[in-house]
Amino acid sequence: YFEMFMLSKRLIAVNLFYVCMISDGEPNESSGAFSLSNFWEIMNEAVKSVSQEATKLSVMFSKPPLPSEERCVKIAQSVQKSVLTLTTVYFWLPKSQGVTLRKLLRDATAQVLDDLAQLLQALLSSPGGSLSQEQLMSTGGVWAACDRFNQLPKDNRSAVLSVLASCVGLVKDALEEMEQALAEAQDPFGDVLDDEDDDDEGNQDTHWSEADRLLIAQCQGLMKASGASLRRLCSAVRNNSTLETEENITQLDDLADAAREISPRCVEYRSWRVCKVVCVLKKVLEITRSSHVCVETDVSWVEFLNSAAEHNLEKIRSLLLSPSV
Repeated sequence: YFEMFMLSKRLIAVNLFYVCMISDGEPNESSGAFSLSNFWEIMNEAVKSVSQEATKLSVMFSKPPLPSEERCVKIAQSVQKSVLTLTTVYFWLPKSQGVTLRKLLRDATAQVLDDLAQLLQALLSSPGGSLSQEQLMSTGGVWAACDRFNQLPKDNRSAVLSVLASCVGLVKDALEEMEQALAEAQDPFGDVLDDEDDDDEGNQDTHWSEADRLLIAQCQGLMKASGASLRRLCSAVRNNSTLETEENITQLDDLADAAREISPRCVEYRSWRVCKVVCVLKKVLEITRSSHVCVETDVSWVEFLNSAAEHNLEKIRSLLLSPSV
């Protein structure tokens, strides 16, 4: 039991150290040519090794007798080596290949290390050499985290497209929530009111007034413009983007960063929040317009959606200045 305790403590400390390294560390930039295909081949082998070591570790402590001190030391060294290899390979990916891609890889790598640490904690909490439910789930967690590497984007273009697709989904969800709230004639924030506010005055505050409906309709228009912009941007990135230069890769990162700022929760009938959404949307369109993904045929929709955002903002401002709102 003491050997297992020391093994788990040591490996947990090592994992936490490498998680911190991944979160704060800088990549090893290289002046030579970098092969993404070779990188992913080595990375997949490193991930496979961690998964295999986690399996060995779990099996070793799944039934009595507990392993000897010698076996504990051996498996500790083996697990530590696989973790070191994984983090080392992660740092091989330079920022010049795309910050968006690197962030996705960082999160995936940190998840593997975190799940491995949870497995070690599970082993530590059930030292009798029996296979606990927690140990089974933790082992499965490591496997699942390692398997996710197969679904990761393999270049920055694909990484940016995955971010844009996520943003499109968020905007779509926000629109559906607005439509449902209007259909039910119910304020989506009504559930935060105190239960005792059930008098007539309280009920009046939990329903959309006609002015509220007009205002939320314009907010819907703004979100529709945001969704249309993101969908058009996805198409432009998919059809027009290239990774031939670092400048092009950086432009794709800028587009992903700007798109992430379009938050559905910003659309409320408060002037500063509405203005923020419009500013972010215009920023996305401006970056799109100046990037290599915007070819001549894309200029018209960029300008149209920019005008649509301005139009919605002016209508919202007019409604906010109305005495009835």
